Amino acid sequence: MQEFAPSLTFSTLVTTLRAAGCVFAEDEAELLLSTASGPAGLAAMLERRVAGLPLEHVLGWAEFCGLRISVGPGVFVPRRRTEFLVAQAVALARAAALAPAPAVVVDLCCGSGALGTALASSLDGVELHAADVEPAAVRCARRNVGGLGTVYEGDLFAPLPRSLRGRVDVLLANVPYVPTEDVELLPAEARVHEPRVALDGGGDGLDVLRRVVAEATDWLAPGGSLLVETSERQAARAEETVGSRGLVARVVVSEELYATVVIGTRPR
Repeated sequence: MQEFAPSLTFSTLVTTLRAAGCVFAEDEAELLLSTASGPAGLAAMLERRVAGLPLEHVLGWAEFCGLRISVGPGVFVPRRRTEFLVAQAVALARAAALAPAPAVVVDLCCGSGALGTALASSLDGVELHAADVEPAAVRCARRNVGGLGTVYEGDLFAPLPRSLRGRVDVLLANVPYVPTEDVELLPAEARVHEPRVALDGGGDGLDVLRRVVAEATDWLAPGGSLLVETSERQAARAEETVGSRGLVARVVVSEELYATVVIGTRPR
């Protein structure tokens, strides 16, 4: 195990991080310095980062939609590209919130709860429900969601209150969409340190999406929308899948964030 001096300078941090293969060594050094509780804590954080842990797991948080989202070992780290999905969801939730009752939002496969937290933080009066099958993710999501909503543990729709059926205005489902054979091609930070259930989407990457779509219409309110992230190469098949159960599907793309989102709306 590599040992570090109890006092580390910025220059030493940068040199050590760069030698470990960290491309943005200067930025990471600044984050480590600003987060560490002291010299011993800084040395421990550096050691974990050099060992290959994701920076966000080392820091204990990830920046997402301007928020610090708590993350930890075994929890999927929210990606910046997913901010595009949240932006689409905020617009839809804002329109739904014009009704007498607050918009009802469900965040499936919520992981750290980043999506639901960011959406609820952007609007007033959202009724937020989130769920994930991974106990570590649920614990993390409950810290992030706090008083903004309720987090349930279970598989997809199973743990949600039956009273939500037919009432959901915005259904966020950041389902895993990496084809099984491609999981081993992912960077080690994801492949080794994030739960496989949050990455592996089955043979063609759309297995979990199909399960969500199979029930989505029963949960969505008339005019309510399902939003899912996918890859550019899967977009056409994902759109077809979302539209296969009576939802009106469309694809929206952000070239800046390299993000592709499929939106399926239940007809009124």
